Amino acid sequence: MSDPRELYQQVIIEHNKKPRNYGDLEGCTHQAHGLNPLCGDDIVLKVVVVDGIVQDIRFTGQGCAISKASSSLMTVNVKGKPVAEAELMVDQFRGMIRGTLDTAVDPNILGKLSLFQNVKNLPSRVKCAVLPWATLHSALHGEEIVSTE
Repeated sequence: MSDPRELYQQVIIEHNKKPRNYGDLEGCTHQAHGLNPLCGDDIVLKVVVVDGIVQDIRFTGQGCAISKASSSLMTVNVKGKPVAEAELMVDQFRGMIRGTLDTAVDPNILGKLSLFQNVKNLPSRVKCAVLPWATLHSALHGEEIVSTE
């Protein structure tokens, strides 16, 4: 399994079929609704922040496999992290997807999330991968809705 494309496809399929942290979250302190009208991705992200730490995070909604896998992996990676670190990950992920962050300089910068780096070569899918991250940013900043348009 040395081919990164094959690993990417397996991770996308796995997280699409069995998304982590999927479902409603009672008692959230932050939430936002993310829409990608072009693709039809539609997610609601709910977050519990206590003492500056992302204690819990869940998402609901529907979307393409890339959007759902990105949502799933995002929740796994930010849960338990300080809000500042989660925000840094938002910036890094967006930079990687948009081609402004070179993961070759530090291949471990985003860990398993770096599997999404080749999405930058699929312009129609960039918004799908970025939507959950933009929604997280909006939720943490008290913005209730975000759109990729």
